[in-house]
Amino acid sequence: MGIEEMIDEGFRGNIYIVQNDRVLCERESGFADLPNEIPNTLETKFASASAGKVFVAAGILQLIEQERIKYDDTLGMLLDIPFHDIDRDVTVKQLLNHTSGVPDYFDESVMDEYEELWIDYPNYKIRHNSDLLPLFINKPMMYPKGEKFQYNNSGYVLLAMMIEKVTGMYFDQYLKENIFDRCGMKATGYYELDKLPARCANNYIFCPDTNEYRTNIFSVDAKGTGAGGAFITVKDIVRFWTHLLGGKLISKGLVSDMLRKQSGDGADAEEGYYGYGVWIIDNPKGRDLAYFQGCDPGVSFISEYNPDKDIISVLVSNYGDNVWREMRKIRETLY
Repeated sequence: MGIEEMIDEGFRGNIYIVQNDRVLCERESGFADLPNEIPNTLETKFASASAGKVFVAAGILQLIEQERIKYDDTLGMLLDIPFHDIDRDVTVKQLLNHTSGVPDYFDESVMDEYEELWIDYPNYKIRHNSDLLPLFINKPMMYPKGEKFQYNNSGYVLLAMMIEKVTGMYFDQYLKENIFDRCGMKATGYYELDKLPARCANNYIFCPDTNEYRTNIFSVDAKGTGAGGAFITVKDIVRFWTHLLGGKLISKGLVSDMLRKQSGDGADAEEGYYGYGVWIIDNPKGRDLAYFQGCDPGVSFISEYNPDKDIISVLVSNYGDNVWREMRKIRETLY
């Protein structure tokens, strides 16, 4: 059975798979604008939620390569903000690999719905990284720095603020000039929900009580931050992988560090371990697999690289459809 025959007929979004620059699967389905029935196309820009952490990690590694930041530099050295009970000696490396213990403004181990954040703090206020500080800066450490791995959104907000402090540029402008433009990712960027450019998909949440869909404009940050929120196209993600793996963004040595197990215990075999901005899965047949992912209300995304097969897969849905289930099918078919 071929790849496209295995994909759920009800999947809405884009799937794009390449091997050695040869397209193995290209599938566009669902509507970018549901009421007006405007279909998703290969040029549609999709929200990608936490997947944007990979761009922040790559930006930090660029600055490390330029010796403008060091792995063991600390929060206290790089940021001039009131830390209260947050340990000022948390390092850049601990933020990168989610072992920092800093308070997470969206702790996925105890919170189920991202929308819960905006009950008392309107989401339209979130347009810069610093706008998220009130949600976590006064909270205590979750555990002593370096003690364990725990996925952490605040850590990548702080990393993005470090990019801003060191470069004097907003983090998204730095990423545009130093990553997106260099990769030819012309459609990728951090856009404000009330000022979206052309060809951006709306994201839809199903409401069982009314049997209708609503958009997620009141459910996520008004503009993405270091924790995530970039808009991408599937072809732009392939361009990112290609330039990253080719050593055109950071040295191949740093790419190896980025795609190496840095933290985590692999207790969940499918989730795996964590590198820098990417997840790592054991591959019993060869070299480890690397992927980055994102999930928000109405948003689901995963992109995976298989180094032995030289396969890059990108799956994204603007209805929050199960991209992980479809990725399992792709592994079973192609790996």
